[in-house]
Amino acid sequence: MDRAPVAVGRGGTDEGPERLSALSDGVFAIAMTLLVLDVSVPRGLDDAAFHEALRQALPNVGAYALSFAVIANFWSDHRRVLGGVPRVDASVVGLTLLGLALIALLPFPTSLLAEYGYEPLAVAIYSGSVAATNAVHLALLRTSHKRLGPPPDPLTARVRRLDAADLGSSVVVFGVAVPLAFVSPNVAMFFWIILVPAKRVIGGKRRRATAAGGDGTF
Repeated sequence: MDRAPVAVGRGGTDEGPERLSALSDGVFAIAMTLLVLDVSVPRGLDDAAFHEALRQALPNVGAYALSFAVIANFWSDHRRVLGGVPRVDASVVGLTLLGLALIALLPFPTSLLAEYGYEPLAVAIYSGSVAATNAVHLALLRTSHKRLGPPPDPLTARVRRLDAADLGSSVVVFGVAVPLAFVSPNVAMFFWIILVPAKRVIGGKRRRATAAGGDGTF
């Protein structure tokens, strides 16, 4: 099999990252749609049973909202990473397909989290799935940076480090949550919230570095 890199022009070709991006969009869209299938209320219920069914559906709604936000963030990051890849080779394709496989699997741990959020193993599986997906995206980002070559200036180098830190923070937080889930599932889920201020700080630093003249390519 010919594993030579594929050159990509500015205009884009069917052999460039555009094809990978199109495939990725489809997988992300399907995964997002599958998340909502667990959110339902049976027909023909009386008033009391209807309100009880709504109450029981709340964990599914919460898990759906969480995973939709997670997948949406993955989609945004993935498009930015692929947009910065100067050429597509076997490594880029392999990492992209591995990431998509994990994204397509995410509805399963989401369902576990909705139904068994009190079980340590369910929370650990969800945390591990998100951490693994972020790790693959981080590997794809690092591969993109290698293909781009050394940063042309210190500001661009800082932007690249902050991009890696943004994905790396998710790997660390969700990775730590895996063993933490066996201590307390609730504490592990609350631990995820650390990402909100962490990403705000990293994002703010990245915007300032980009505004100062750093290359904003992910």
